[in-house]
Amino acid sequence: MADELNKQQNQEYGASQIQVLKGLEAVRKRPAMYIGDTSSRGLHHLISEVVDNSIDEALAGYCDEIVVTLLDDGSVAVEDNGRGIPVDIHPEYLDPPKTAMEVVMTVLHAGGKFSKDSYKVSGGLHGVGVSVVNALSAWCEVTSVRDGIPNTQRYVRGVPEGPVTRGKKVKGGKKNGTYTRFTPDGEIFQTVRFRRENVIGRLRELAFLNSGLTIIFRDERSDRKPTEDELEQGVEEVEVYEEKFNYKGGLAAFVKYLDESRTPILTKPVHFEKERDGVPVEIAFSFNDSYQDNLHSYVNNINTIEGGTHVSGFKTALTRTLNNYASRAGLFKKNDQRLSGDDCREGLTAVISVKVSEPQFEGQTKTKLGNSEVQSVVETITGEMLGDYLEENPAVGKRIIDKAMQAQRAREAARKAKDLIRRKGALESGTLPGKLADCSRRDPEGTELYIVEGDSAGGSAKQGRDRRFQAILPLRGKILNVEKARIDKILGNEEIRTLITAIGTGIGNPAGEDRDLFSGNGNGNGNGASGEFNFEKLRYGKIIIMTDADVDGAHIRTLLLTFFYRYMHELITQGCIYIAQPPLYQLKKGKQIAYAYDEDERVRKIKELGDNGKIGIQRYKGLGEMNPEQLWSTTMDPERRTVLKVQIEEAAEADHLFSVLMGDNVAPRREFIEKNAKYVRNLDV
Repeated sequence: MADELNKQQNQEYGASQIQVLKGLEAVRKRPAMYIGDTSSRGLHHLISEVVDNSIDEALAGYCDEIVVTLLDDGSVAVEDNGRGIPVDIHPEYLDPPKTAMEVVMTVLHAGGKFSKDSYKVSGGLHGVGVSVVNALSAWCEVTSVRDGIPNTQRYVRGVPEGPVTRGKKVKGGKKNGTYTRFTPDGEIFQTVRFRRENVIGRLRELAFLNSGLTIIFRDERSDRKPTEDELEQGVEEVEVYEEKFNYKGGLAAFVKYLDESRTPILTKPVHFEKERDGVPVEIAFSFNDSYQDNLHSYVNNINTIEGGTHVSGFKTALTRTLNNYASRAGLFKKNDQRLSGDDCREGLTAVISVKVSEPQFEGQTKTKLGNSEVQSVVETITGEMLGDYLEENPAVGKRIIDKAMQAQRAREAARKAKDLIRRKGALESGTLPGKLADCSRRDPEGTELYIVEGDSAGGSAKQGRDRRFQAILPLRGKILNVEKARIDKILGNEEIRTLITAIGTGIGNPAGEDRDLFSGNGNGNGNGASGEFNFEKLRYGKIIIMTDADVDGAHIRTLLLTFFYRYMHELITQGCIYIAQPPLYQLKKGKQIAYAYDEDERVRKIKELGDNGKIGIQRYKGLGEMNPEQLWSTTMDPERRTVLKVQIEEAAEADHLFSVLMGDNVAPRREFIEKNAKYVRNLDV
C-alpha cells in the first residue's frame, strides 16, 4: 500500500508542481527571509530600509535633511531632499516600458547601489530594501521630485495601480527629493502600530553617525489618550510630537550621549577621522568609572552588533598602544605585568564607524564584518592617532593607564574569588542550589525556569507548576546592581551565584568577542568570555522573570535584566529571556471569576460582567496572594498565559538606558523620570 502511494506521488510530481513566484510574491510568501521576522522588530525594519536610502543620498553628498512622520492613519512617511529616484524609462524594460522608479519599487535586487558611479558606499547593497517595503505594505505611494517636477506612483501590496503620473512644476517648491509613504500590511505583521521609542532610537543613531545631517521626527497620531495630568490641565487633544537631531560633533557627541549618566575620566572624548586605502575611519572613545566596556561598531551606518574585523583592529591597537606608552613613560613598576585587553577596556565607551565600498557581511542581517583588509586599516590608524594623542596629552595618558592597572588588580582578585567559589562547588554545574525546584525533563528544549520574587511566591509557583518542564528558583530580596560593581564583588553575591549555577552557562561580557573575563588571555570564541560563558550549557530553553506588580517587583525585574544584559547578553539576543504578566485584578460576581491585567481591561471586564450588585474586586499586591491554582491558570499555563520576550531593538539605546536607570549619576535619571512620568498610567507605590 505504501509503495503504491509513493508511486502515485512520484507520478504526480512533475513540471506542473514547480511553482514560480513572480514579482514580489516571494517576499510576501516568506517575509522573514527579507526582514528577519514579522513581529514588532520586522515592522520597524521597514522604516529603516526606506530611511537607509535617504542616508545613502547623504553619504553621497546630495542630502542634508530627512523627515520621518508617523501619520494618523497608521502610515509612515519618509521625505528627503536628495536627488530623487530617476523617472526616465529603464533601458531593460521597454516592452512594456517601465520607469526606473517602478523598477526600483517592484523588482528585487534593483537599485543604484551596485554601481560605484552612483554610490561610493552604501548600506543597502543587496538592492532589496524599498521593494521589500513595497511588497509588505497594504499600500505604498512614492513621489520623486526631479528638477522641481513631482512624479508619483501608487502600489497595492507591491503591484502598481497605474503608471507614473507626472505633475506640474511648483514655483518656489522643492527642486529634488523623494517622498515615500506606506502602510504596513496587517495580513503580514503581528502588529502594525509603530513605537515612537523604536523609531527615535535609530534616527538619533543615524544623526550621530552622519555629522551635520538633520533628521526630523514627527508623531502626528491622535490616538494616544491624554494622561490624567493633561486632562486636569484642560488638554483634550494630544499635540504633535516633534524632535530634531543634528550633531555637529559626530561620534564624539555620540560617546558623550552614551556616557551621559557615567562619571568620565577624560574631560572630552578622544576623536579622530582618517582615510587609508580608500577606507574612511572615524573613531571616538572615552573612559569612565564604570566596570564594563561598551563598544558600538558600524559599517556604512549599519550597526554590526557582532563586531568584526574593524572591531578586532581597534582592540588590538588599543591594547598594544597603551602597553607601549606605559613602558616608554615609565608607568610600569618592576613586577608589573603587561596590561591585557580586558584591563585596557574596562570603563571604555567607544564608537567605531567605517565606510567600505565592498563590505563582506555574514548574511543579509549584516551583523559582522568579514573584510580582512579593514582590520589592518583600523589597527594602523588607531595605533598612529592614539599614539600621537597620548604623547601630546601625558596627563590623560596617565589617567587611562592608572584605570587599566586598577582593572588588572581587580581581575586578579576576581580570579581568586572564582577559584574560592569553585572549591565550594557554587559554580559547578553538577551542584545545583538547594532552593531550586528543578523540572524532570533534562533536555533544555521546551523547559522553563521561573525566577520568582520571595519564598511565598516561590511556594505557590512550586505547587502550581507543571513539574515535567517548569523549574522554580525563588530569590530572596534584591540582587546586586551589577552596573555599580566589579566582577569580584558580583561573584561574592549569594543570589547571583545561585542564579549563575541554576542557568548553567557561566557568565561573560557582551562587549568583547575576544574577552576572557578572568584570565584576560584574549583567546575568546566570540560568545563573551572564553571558557566561561557557554550557551551550549544552558539548562532551560526559557528563563522567565516573575515578580510582583508593584514598585519593588519592577526594581527586582530591572536588576535582573541589568545582570542578564551585562553578563549573559547572549541569552537576550537568542530570545531566551521573558517577563511573566501576572494579573493585577481578580473580578468576582457570584460564581463568575475574571482577571484583568491592566486598568483598561478591568474597566472592560466590569462592563462584561454587568455592573449591577457592585462586583467584588481584588487588587493583587504580590504573587504570594494568589493560590497555586490561580497562579497556574493566569500566569504559568502556556495555553493561557501572556509572556513578553525581552529583545534589544537598538544596542546603543539599550546601553544608554541601562546606564541612566542603574548608574550612579542622579541628574540624568531624574531628567528621564520627569520626561516620561506623564506616560505612566498605573503607579502602585
